[in-house]
Amino acid sequence: MAPIGIISGTVLHGTSVFKGLRKEHVVNEFGRVTAWVSKQIAHISRHDRDPGDYILPHLISHQANLTALKALGIRDVVAVNSTGSLKKSLPPGSIVVPDDFILLTDTPTVFTNQPVHITPDLSGEVRRRLIEAAGACGISVVERGTYWQTEGPRLETKAEIRMMAPFADIVGMTMAAEAIIAKELGLSYAALCSVDNYCNGVVETPLTMEMIIEGAKKNRETMMTIVSTFIERSQA
Repeated sequence: MAPIGIISGTVLHGTSVFKGLRKEHVVNEFGRVTAWVSKQIAHISRHDRDPGDYILPHLISHQANLTALKALGIRDVVAVNSTGSLKKSLPPGSIVVPDDFILLTDTPTVFTNQPVHITPDLSGEVRRRLIEAAGACGISVVERGTYWQTEGPRLETKAEIRMMAPFADIVGMTMAAEAIIAKELGLSYAALCSVDNYCNGVVETPLTMEMIIEGAKKNRETMMTIVSTFIERSQA
């Protein structure tokens, strides 16, 4: 059974999912990646595990990360993402398994001189297994949604949020780029998105980074439970 690839931000650092893993450095044409591996999983922290070496969203090498996972024998990748809600009807605390995404800024690619034109998507099979894992834990998730990726590292203006809201449900800075690279590499990729805050201007309360961090902490145990169950069911 091939191990599961997990890409996450900082909120799941130190949780039981990632204990007992061995550190491994993987070097490829796109860079040097630190992965934490076992027979069951290969985990990459997209922002780095060391707080002193935090990688801002717009500086992450998605090509290096996904190429490293493929070199480690990964076929299925689960991403764990922190997002903001574009809609009042999707409150903080919600968990979304998106089925589509929008990325209108520069698009990353592993191809430089080849005329390869993929049709981006998210893996229906991995999405189904994520939804089933949540159900097995008694956790309700939003089974569809559109993720809009912005470049970061700044947050979005109120006007930008108003523009996005008719076309998407959640906003983040990493998932769409990862999904595109995964597709180029032939990996099956889907995401589990934690809604940690309302986006700027969706509600009257001003958005702060403290609010985002607090929301992510509140969703931490829920996300960890779903990911753990997904891994267990995949290895059964």
